[in-house]
Amino acid sequence: MVLTENWTLNPRPSMSDLVDIAVEAESAGVDGVMVSDHVVLGPSSNESGEALNLRDYAMPGNQDPATPWPSPYVLLAAIAARTASLRLVLGAIVSPLRHPLITAKDLGTLDLLSNGRLVVLPTVSWHRDEYAALGVDFHRRGEILDEQLDVWRQVWTTSPVAFHGRHYDFEDVWVEPKATRPGGPVLWFGGSTVHDAVARRLAKYGSGFNPLGRPSDQELRALDDALAAEGRSRAEIEMVGGIRGRFVDANSVASLDEALEGVREQLANGYSTICFKPSMFTDDRDGVKNVCERVVGFLSVTPGT
Repeated sequence: MVLTENWTLNPRPSMSDLVDIAVEAESAGVDGVMVSDHVVLGPSSNESGEALNLRDYAMPGNQDPATPWPSPYVLLAAIAARTASLRLVLGAIVSPLRHPLITAKDLGTLDLLSNGRLVVLPTVSWHRDEYAALGVDFHRRGEILDEQLDVWRQVWTTSPVAFHGRHYDFEDVWVEPKATRPGGPVLWFGGSTVHDAVARRLAKYGSGFNPLGRPSDQELRALDDALAAEGRSRAEIEMVGGIRGRFVDANSVASLDEALEGVREQLANGYSTICFKPSMFTDDRDGVKNVCERVVGFLSVTPGT
């Protein structure tokens, strides 16, 4: 369940409400909650125009600069303390904005607090203003992330670690405590397109594929090629699909029944995990649990789940 985009609910959720919603989702049988990340938004965050219906997904370039994006670490830590089995999906974190050793410490600690329930989707993101505000080179964000992934793998596996790269350079360090499992939390990868870097990172480091939208057959072939180059196959990867509502106007919620019917094709194509955002289908804060129960009920009797 997508958690941090449900601001159209009435009443609008507070931070404590988001924790309560996550607890309700777990009780309804939902497998995990997903939170996303921005440190800051700037004037260009809605340069593509805001969504016609504000219940729709937050996408690159369609976000009001005043959109709340709470700290994912703090929010997920609060949820971890109130839940027992719910996966905590940090999907996505704009990783190049943070030093990899600090991120490794924060993610490792959060994974330990949740007893290994953390899933992380690192991304380079899209918002130039955010990079400029934090003094990070937007044009080098891909190579920065590549070095970070290498640093994480090493410091989550052993100690001490020395690293000498273009963007990070340090002698022997111990990053403790480490995450619950050797090698760190589960990593997903995805984006608005399946370009070579996304496919390569997933094949080398990832356990899950969470695209933004529906990838083409050509993009999936590129993913298969990258996995094969690492001696892996798509059968080893958690394929993450999603439910997206169709809005008939700017003021109405979408039909959940109609949206759920679109899941059958995804399941037939190998997607085993399905994301949904409650506020697409209800404006009522008290209706969120009902949406969760309907989604879980549909998937529990649909072949392929």
